[in-house]
Amino acid sequence: MSIAANYLAEAASDALRRGRAVGVGSLAILSAELADADTLAALETRSRAGLIITARRAAVLNLANQIAAAAPDPEPVWVDRPDWLDLTGSRAVADPVLDLATPFKGPFRTRALDGDAASARAAIALVKHAGLIPAVYAVPLAGAEIAVTCPSEAALALPASVARVHISSRARLPLASAEDTQVVAFRPDDGGPEHLALVIGNLGLGPDVTQPVLTRLHSSCLTGDVLGSLKCDCGPQLHAALAAIAANPGGGILLYLQQEGRGIGLLNKLRAYALQDQGWDTVDANTRLGFEPDERDFSLAAAMFKALGVSNVALMTNNPLKVAGLAAHGFTVSRVAHDMPPNPHNAAYLATKRDRQGHML
Repeated sequence: MSIAANYLAEAASDALRRGRAVGVGSLAILSAELADADTLAALETRSRAGLIITARRAAVLNLANQIAAAAPDPEPVWVDRPDWLDLTGSRAVADPVLDLATPFKGPFRTRALDGDAASARAAIALVKHAGLIPAVYAVPLAGAEIAVTCPSEAALALPASVARVHISSRARLPLASAEDTQVVAFRPDDGGPEHLALVIGNLGLGPDVTQPVLTRLHSSCLTGDVLGSLKCDCGPQLHAALAAIAANPGGGILLYLQQEGRGIGLLNKLRAYALQDQGWDTVDANTRLGFEPDERDFSLAAAMFKALGVSNVALMTNNPLKVAGLAAHGFTVSRVAHDMPPNPHNAAYLATKRDRQGHML
């Protein structure tokens, strides 16, 4: 795939995030989350826009029993929009936070994607990459006014199956729990957010390091890490990991990864919180939004460790996906238990991680 095609996919994702229509494959699409009356009308100058949602969201709306919607994940579903399904009504189809406010939806009619299947998958990939609700309005590309267009295969390559990063900067960063700390900043080659490694103690990193390095993969959690939210255990996990690495004679590394909300982004995580307030657990909240239960890319952590010369890790985690994710990239991984006591606000959340996601709690 050409560099130009990769650039166009990033440009299309950025334009969607700005509320603009873009072309992908055979379709012109517009974010369902950001559409307004004017932008939707501009998209529909030649034909009525359909609504493309994920198979996860289609199952919530009981569309999976329709032949055109019966394809397995990750095949998206095209929902036709009759005249009565206006902007407000179709936004409620896309956004599950509105489910209780508009409980009587439908009846809906889906259509087979046929030659638009790859374009529909690519459309969902673009809005996910943009951190938006995974739903788009779509019309045929021919004659549509769009900001930019990209090939379907370029959009489907976001993010890359194997992450590439380079070290951008490093500096001393004395922490309250670990004064002997160096921060190493990584910039991914795909133009995504920057990530950090906190290297604690004198590890003597390099290609000859064979002993396991005590490590923690920590996904950013603004609400827990910074604001002290009691809905999760992220903040306590972060600070306990830093303290444990600082107390370890051999030191260690904490990777701070910008993968908020298991990779769905901060705003979608807050939508998931709103769904949890309605009674759904953390897994159902993500899938009702149209996401997978966990959308994180562990090849990113693998690339960062390799850049630091680390291939053997003692990983502080109770999540088997993290162990498997690193092992799949050739790492030697031993698990070190790392769990926090529950509080009245996160006890159900921790039980869900244990019972539905296989966390070893």
